[in-house]
Amino acid sequence: MNRRSFLKITVGGAAAVALVPTASAAAKRNLRKAIMYSTIGVKGSVLEKFRAMKEAGFEGVEPMGAMNRDEVLAALKESGLQAASVCDHIHWVKPLSAPDEATRQLGLDGLLQSLRDARAYGAGSVLLVPGIARDGVSYEQCWERSIVEIKKAIPVAKELGVKISIENVGNNFITTPEQAMSYLDAIDSEWVGWHFDIGNVGRNYGPAERWIQVLGKRIVRIHVKDFSTKPTVSGARGERPKLLDGETNWPAVMDALDRAGYQGWAISEQPASQAADVRTARDLAERMDKIFAF
Repeated sequence: MNRRSFLKITVGGAAAVALVPTASAAAKRNLRKAIMYSTIGVKGSVLEKFRAMKEAGFEGVEPMGAMNRDEVLAALKESGLQAASVCDHIHWVKPLSAPDEATRQLGLDGLLQSLRDARAYGAGSVLLVPGIARDGVSYEQCWERSIVEIKKAIPVAKELGVKISIENVGNNFITTPEQAMSYLDAIDSEWVGWHFDIGNVGRNYGPAERWIQVLGKRIVRIHVKDFSTKPTVSGARGERPKLLDGETNWPAVMDALDRAGYQGWAISEQPASQAADVRTARDLAERMDKIFAF
């Protein structure tokens, strides 16, 4: 073997070794595709919606709280989908941060119902928007009131074996990962973690990968959502680009999730127009597959 051949083999072998960690990480990545029920644009019954999502390539769905439980259970069984999580149905209209006790009680009742629904569906987590810091409610009031109410729900969450997962949203509350960590520390319960929405931080509070780095093991579920800083074509509120067409740094996000050791459900919350039928929903699912492969 001459020197040139030896160097070629040596360099090639070194390059192959350098690629092993990345390949290994991708091989070990276990993310399961689900979709938030309220973002399914398919018309029809719960069963018809579930069947369409199963055909499109999804494994799971995130029902809303307070749906007809028997209907959801039957649709899960018939379609073969699993419940990835349950989204609290009342947290925006009856927030735990409300000034009056009666409204906070209704919000707490909604959270408890969502926890019981999650247990019935076999889901291990309930998505909760903890409060809203506007319309006369300060950041500090939102913090204090919501924590009081969440602590009331923890014994039920523990009994049912379902975690309460706080989501970062456009509620003028918790805009940095450090604030998120402090909030969880103040609650101080293994039954309360984080439901990290990738797209919600992108426009103003990103990058998403830094949130993942800071939150780490406290992430219970993730919402897969893209964002753009450019004005939407239609000007419609809440319109988002398709996954991979926005500005999220997906390779960095995937790397951060790998480093955090996150596995399990990855739940789409893209606009309903992107899951209006089997064809569009399949495109959404395939885009998720491409993201997971980074």
